[in-house]
Amino acid sequence: MTALLMAGAALLIAIVAFAHSRRTARQLAQITEMYWQLKFDHGELKAKVAPPSPAPPQPNVTFVPLIRQAPGEAGSSPDK
Repeated sequence: MTALLMAGAALLIAIVAFAHSRRTARQLAQITEMYWQLKFDHGELKAKVAPPSPAPPQPNVTFVPLIRQAPGEAGSSPDK
């Protein structure tokens, strides 16, 4: 009789443990799904809020003469 009572108690404990483990596994799956959804939403919101990187400035285009002329020689021809 004692062995039958011990077996019944062990079976009851096993059923309760199994139910508890299934409930915990379901909660873990739900929390994992919520984590990945939050991570995805955070990435999308961060992309919307973050300002785009500034465009590089346009280089200034200026004329730099290669030969330096004296002030009186401007526009003179090489025939002189």
